[in-house]
Amino acid sequence: MIVSIKGLTRSFGDVRAVTGVDLDIYEGEFITLLGPSGSGKTTVLRMIAGFEKPDSGTIELAGKDVSQLPPYERDVNTVFQDYALFPHMNVISNIEYGLKVKGSAKEECNARAIEALRQVRLEGYEGRKPSQLSGGQRQRVALARALVNRPSVLLLDEPLGALDLKLREQMQIELKQLQREVGITFIFVTHDQEEALTMSDRIAVFNNGKIEQLGVPREIYENPISAFVSEFVGQTNRIVIDKSRINIRPEQVSVSKMNSLGNRSLTGTLRDVIFVGASTRYLVDTSCGAVISILPVGDLKVGDEVMVSWDKEKEFLVH
Repeated sequence: MIVSIKGLTRSFGDVRAVTGVDLDIYEGEFITLLGPSGSGKTTVLRMIAGFEKPDSGTIELAGKDVSQLPPYERDVNTVFQDYALFPHMNVISNIEYGLKVKGSAKEECNARAIEALRQVRLEGYEGRKPSQLSGGQRQRVALARALVNRPSVLLLDEPLGALDLKLREQMQIELKQLQREVGITFIFVTHDQEEALTMSDRIAVFNNGKIEQLGVPREIYENPISAFVSEFVGQTNRIVIDKSRINIRPEQVSVSKMNSLGNRSLTGTLRDVIFVGASTRYLVDTSCGAVISILPVGDLKVGDEVMVSWDKEKEFLVH
């Protein structure tokens, strides 16, 4: 266990940001704290970093209670969304900065900075200023600056949020690959559920200052334990049927002209066909509410009387 959090709470005035969070994080793990704005995930990250002190509870790093220690006495580094690079310094100086502050020898600073640049695939960019780099390159420099200190834990506070979609998707793959190569524990904060599902070994879903569910991505997606998790992580259909509120994923629902392809079905009218690139969504109005399917059978047109159907064992009850 590299990080152990017990009973963590934090309030800001009358607002309870974090309430009784317990979380154990394993060495070498990529874990994501996922949730909407105000759910408590960033406050937990900042308490691990030492930027905020808990009102109660403990944070242990490698078995040592660091709850009240300042950031510089914790074996962690943080990568921020805005990169926080020094604009007047070139790339190599930005990366060396933390080592120089610690008093490392000049030769060691340079050698470790060059190695960190290699890890983030930016060899040859040593002399450039941050203003001469793309957003993705600046993010890699920020990563290198954090990795050069060889922390036990790397904290990442929505580090890809400022990037455009295509670059963000590319960086998701590269960041996960980098984490495997360096073997450092990554604690990653995001509100983007697709990002969390793509990158994580485990996901902690936050809601109202608490962890609503903790598990591997497939478990979180396929077996959500609450309405909040099922609706926040991935797209879902919310239906009241036989006086029970159920959720069913669009990829589990077929839509056809009055042919039931599962042991649960509803009739309705095809209201819209929405092309979204990788898939097409079929929006059907039923007596139990609107249902989205991405599994069409046959040639369907807006206005058709259709049937949506699914296997009952693929749905989950919500409360």
